[in-house]
Amino acid sequence: MEPKIMKITSALVVFTLVVILLSSSSCGRRSDVDDEVAVLETSYGRIVIEFLPKVAPKTVENFKELARDGSYDGTRFHRIVSDKNRRVAIQGGDPNTINGAPSTWGQGQRGQKTVPAEFSKLKHERGIVSAARRPDDPNSATSQFFILVGSQPTFDGQYTVFGRVIDGMNVVDSIALAPTFPKSEMPADPVVVNRAYIAKRDEVK
Repeated sequence: MEPKIMKITSALVVFTLVVILLSSSSCGRRSDVDDEVAVLETSYGRIVIEFLPKVAPKTVENFKELARDGSYDGTRFHRIVSDKNRRVAIQGGDPNTINGAPSTWGQGQRGQKTVPAEFSKLKHERGIVSAARRPDDPNSATSQFFILVGSQPTFDGQYTVFGRVIDGMNVVDSIALAPTFPKSEMPADPVVVNRAYIAKRDEVK
């Protein structure tokens, strides 16, 4: 009888170890992200963004607060960022784009809450979401953000990475390819965020 007991015990030990390893592996893959995501319902389609609170907690919290109070609803992606004739990102989140003159788009509004820089070693690669700021002040991020359509190493260590697109990169690509006004980075066709909200990851299909 002893050999059978030993075999059963050994099998249970192996099974337990496998479960622990699988659980640890799963936790490791998700340890840097949040169980909440942002959903942007745009005139071009839906974009879903996961947050990275461990590298940029203040920036993530600021974005969530703005989304929850409806600040992003009705804003536009007002800029298609280019570098040497290559489109690298789309930028949005400025409240001025709701009903302000186009000449004010990208300038933000006075009195907006600012968020200090939370630079990290994360690379500005395709799908990364980062906080926009004034060129002369690294601690001037407010509501504006940009989404990368391709790698842009010159942004690394200069802007706060706080999320990444997990669904809807085809929508981001479509926006990035939208026609712009002559000698401008402003889309000629309005790209509107009809609604932005925070949801549980497992609730977003």
